[in-house]
Formats: sequence, structure tokens, C-alpha cells
Amino acid sequence: MGDGAVRAPKKTQGKRAQTPDLFVRLAAHVTLEVQPGGQVLASFHDYSIGLGTFDTSLAARLPALRAGLPLSAVTRGGRRTDQGIDVLVRRLARRNLVEYALRRAGGADLIAIEPQTADFWPQVVPLRSSDALALSRFAYLRRRGNDMVLESPRSTALLRIDDPRIAGLLAKLSTPQPVGQLRREQGFPGLVFLGLLVDCQFAFKVDAKSNKSLRSAEGDGDLVVWDFHDLLFHTRSTEGRHANPLGGTYPHAGMIAPLPAVRPSWPGKKIELREVLAAQTRKNSPIAEILRERHSVRNFDERRPITLAELSQFLDGAARIVPKPEDVAAAAGEDEYAPRPYPSAGAAYELELYLCVNSCEGLPRGFYYYDAERHALAAIDVAGNALDASLVAAGSAMGVEAPPQILITIAARFGRISWKYSSLAYSLILRDAGVLLQTFYLMAADLDLGGCAVGIANIDLFAKMTGIEFHVEGPVGQFALGRGA
Repeated sequence: MGDGAVRAPKKTQGKRAQTPDLFVRLAAHVTLEVQPGGQVLASFHDYSIGLGTFDTSLAARLPALRAGLPLSAVTRGGRRTDQGIDVLVRRLARRNLVEYALRRAGGADLIAIEPQTADFWPQVVPLRSSDALALSRFAYLRRRGNDMVLESPRSTALLRIDDPRIAGLLAKLSTPQPVGQLRREQGFPGLVFLGLLVDCQFAFKVDAKSNKSLRSAEGDGDLVVWDFHDLLFHTRSTEGRHANPLGGTYPHAGMIAPLPAVRPSWPGKKIELREVLAAQTRKNSPIAEILRERHSVRNFDERRPITLAELSQFLDGAARIVPKPEDVAAAAGEDEYAPRPYPSAGAAYELELYLCVNSCEGLPRGFYYYDAERHALAAIDVAGNALDASLVAAGSAMGVEAPPQILITIAARFGRISWKYSSLAYSLILRDAGVLLQTFYLMAADLDLGGCAVGIANIDLFAKMTGIEFHVEGPVGQFALGRGA
């Protein structure tokens, strides 16, 4: 979202007192402290970060920021103190440390807006009475603790519902509703609320004259192929589009005991296989030996980086498109077919590889796409801080200080699978990603290289680096590669 001022419909003098207004306030888990020199510190979750040095008069307004300041006053302030608040609020917003509230004149909140990504800033889409709105098929209401929240995998914010009448209005939006008709509803929360719904992609405008179904009328053509549960799972099981805890947080430690590493044996008679194995005189095959040698390597030799020749051999063996005559014949009359060395659901081969190269002998540091058909690397221009962020995040996910020599991001062209399959499309993609990760491990072991699967990928960062919308092509796995320390 941009930093532009919120555009709200003009207010009439007679209804000014009844028109809800947007407020900004500190998130509940954040505290601010002003140092003697004017430096402002934000503290949250046992962390403290500096937000800069401000005029000492700013301290007097911080309690009001906790309660909530009108967003219009923050963005349009002309006085020096107001400008200081404006700068402070925007710096907090860039770090996802504020929330917003739509509040009636009497002071009661209608909704609270909790940003799910950094730098969220609410915008109000202007609406006319003749516009018709419908609720997004990806939007859902649920209980979170003692709160009722409205969420969507398409949105970078969630709404905490404080006025129960809003739930009834949302139910009406299951079918397209003219804005003029909604305004006549008892307890109507205001045009600002509807404009926020559209801006946050909880609702969308519907062309009454169009013959399109609601599914095809929302978003672009690539969104049509997504089922609700698939897009929700993709955005909530990766980093970048939600503010929920992610990774090894041990949320149930102390509540229930962990399951044992080895399942208790089934009772009954057992057939011992070791005796049969001992009778075999043939040695293990090379593939069996590689399977036993496979292991995760998280630390890499900074003095001896992987070479371009080794990387070429790795990609050739694991991911290059090499059609076989029987594969081409089997695909006659079917969709385009591009087989790789690993199996893929429905022979879709929807996975693509992107490389963040930190150190590789013979290859400049940068971001690359692997062209599996030509067996070539295509350089992609990205900001240096984006490349650093990807590499550092991978190192952090592996629990090491140094970033990997090469980070391979496995991205999926989702439409290759979801165009054909219903209900299980995303699960098939994750299975394909798992198969490819095992193939990477085996190739790394065969070439005497080190590798490690990385469980967390930031889908928003990837979208910024590639310029591709997150629902068109996005990361579903990562693999760190290099020469083991």
C-alpha cells in the first residue's frame, strides 16, 4: 500500500457527527520510550529498535498515539510537532508496529485494522451509490480468541470486528449489493468502511451489465484457477503475507508431551528382515549408497565456494528438461510436456528454479532464473538489499550466521496444476516440491557438495524481486547449496 492520504467521501454538515473516522494507534504489544536526547525507542517482544531523534515536545503526544490519533490530523499536520508525529507514525508503519481503527464520533470502534505486512497504509476507495459490491470468495470470518476477525489470503490486513452488525452487512455481500441500498441499512458503518473493504480486497466492484460469473469477475485470469483452501494454505504456510508466528516456536511445549521419535511397535508376530538381508551377497547399489550418505549441511566453506562447473552439473542432473522418445509419444494429444529427472503430478512439471548466488567461482553474485530447456542462467536485476534479505533469511532459518553460497528457490507456476486438478492442486505442488528437494539432496551427495532444505520462504519478497504476482508464480520451497565446511 502507498503512503498517500486517505481519501474519504465528502461529509455533509448535518451528518458530520455520525460519520466514522479513521484513527491510527500503537499496536498493543508495542511501547515507546523517549530518551533524554530526543531519540525514540520502540520495544516489543524483548526487542528494541531506534526510530530516530525527534523534537522533545513530541513526548507529550505519545499517550494520545496509544489511544489513537485521527489519521487525517497525522497526515496533514502543519505544525512542527504534527510533522514529527507524521514521520514517527510512518516509521512505525514500515515496521508493522501500528494498527488502525474506524471509530464513530462517540468513540466506539467499529473495526480495527491489523496490518499483516510491513508498510501497510490504509486507503479508501471512493464509491458511488450506483456501484455494486460483492464479498470476495476468499474472505472468511472466524473466532480468534475472544475476537471475530475478517481475513483473506488476498489481503495484507485483517479486520477485527467490534460492531456485530457488520457481520450482517458482510453476509448481505454474498450477493452483489448496490452501495446506495447498503447505505439505507440500519447501523450502516459508512462509506469509509466499504472503501476499506475494496482497498483491502475483502470486496470488489461488480459490473451489473457484465455476464461474468463472480469467480471470473474478481481479480485476474490467474486468480480464477485458485480454490479458496489452496490460496489460504499457500499464504498462511509461508512468510510475507501474514503476521502470525511462523516456524519452530514450540507452541504446545508444556501443554502436551512430544510424540516419540520412533513409533511404538505393533503387537503380534514379526517377520525379521535382517536375516533375509544378511543372506544377500550383492553389495549396495550406488543409488543406495548415496541415499545413506545424504544429510543436511548448513555450514559452508567460505574459502572454497562451489564452482560454476559444479553448479552446471548439479542442475543438469536434477532439473534439466531432457525429453525421452517414449515420453513424447505418451504425451501425444495432451498438454505441452517437458519432463525433468524427477516425477511430477500429472506430468505438469510446474516447478521453476531461481538462484540467489552469494559466492560461486566463475559466476557473479546476483539473482538468476534457471532456464531448464536451454540449460542456462538468466540474470534478473534486483536491488542488493533484496538479495541480501533472501540470503540472510535462509541462514537464519537454518540456524547459522553465514548465508549459504547459493540459495535455490523452488517456485511453482500454480496454473499448470490448478487448471487441471480440483481440491488437491496445492497439495500436489507441495508433493512435487518434496520430490525435487530429495533429488537435490541426492545430486549434492553424488557431487560431494553440501545442501540443506529451507522450510521458510517469503512470498512477498519473491514477488518484489521477480515482479510476478504472488498468486501467479511463487516459492514453495528452498534449498541451500555449496561446499560443506
